[in-house]
Amino acid sequence: MNASPPYLGFGLGLRTCYFEDIIQTQPDIDWLEIISENYFVDGGKPWHYLDQIKERYPIAMHGVSMSIGSTGEINFDYLSKLKRTIHRVDPKWISDHLCFSSLGDFNSHDLLPLPYTEEALAHLCERLRIVQDFLERPVILENVSSYLTYHQSQMTEWDFLCALHRQSGCQFLLDINNVYVSARNHGFDAMDYLNAIPKQAVAQVHLAGHSDFGSHIVDTHDQPVCDAVWQLFQCYAQSMPPVNTMIERDDNFPPFETLMAELNQARTLAPRSWRSNG
Repeated sequence: MNASPPYLGFGLGLRTCYFEDIIQTQPDIDWLEIISENYFVDGGKPWHYLDQIKERYPIAMHGVSMSIGSTGEINFDYLSKLKRTIHRVDPKWISDHLCFSSLGDFNSHDLLPLPYTEEALAHLCERLRIVQDFLERPVILENVSSYLTYHQSQMTEWDFLCALHRQSGCQFLLDINNVYVSARNHGFDAMDYLNAIPKQAVAQVHLAGHSDFGSHIVDTHDQPVCDAVWQLFQCYAQSMPPVNTMIERDDNFPPFETLMAELNQARTLAPRSWRSNG
C-alpha cells in the first residue's frame, strides 16, 4: 500500500474558527486538511460545516492519536472510528504521526519519538501493515519534533525513515518546521535530514511555527512560519517534484487573511512547477 496521493497544490489546516471564512469567501485554496479525531462524532458543528466545505474542496485527514509506534496492543476501537470517518469523508489521503503517545491506559497527550533501532523498525513495519490492512488505505506518517534522544538508537532519524520506506513502502508527511526544531535542539544540519529522504517517499509537506526559548525551541504551531523555516522550505523545494504543501496552525489563530498570506508566500517560494495542479 504505497500508492502516492494525487498532487493537489497548496492547502490549509481546516480549523473551526475559519469555517465561516471559507464558506463565505471561497478562497483560493487547493485543498484542506482536517484533524481526523474531530470528526469521530456523528453530527454537530464540525460535520455541519465540513459537509458544505468538502463539496468544493478536496479533503485530507490527519490524525493525532494512532500511536502507531506504541508497544501496547493496537487500538482497534480507535481504528474502527477512523475507518468509519474515512468512509464518510472520502479523503484524498490519510496521515498520522511516526511516534507513540500511549501505552496501555496511559496517554501522554504528546507525540513521543521512537528509539531508532532495528527492533523498533521491525515493530513499526509490522504495526503499519496491520493498520493499513484494517483501514484498507495507505497511511502517510509525519516526522515529529523531538527534545530527547535515546542511548539505544543505532541510526539517525533520517536513516530510520529511509529504512522504513525501503522495507514498507511507507510515504511521509515532512513537517519542515519539525525538522528545523529537532535540528536546532540536537545540533544536526536540517538539510542533511531533508536531502536524505528519497524524493518518491515524500507525499506532503507541513509548514508551521514554533516558540524559540534560546537554548531550545518547542513545536507549538501557534506562531507564524519563521524566516529560517521559509528559507529551509525554499532550498528544499528546488530539488523536489511538486509536493502537496500546507500551512498548519493549531492555536493563537490569526485573522484568516493572515493565514492566506502565509499560504501565498509558500506558493511564491516554491518552484514554478509546483504552482500548477492541473
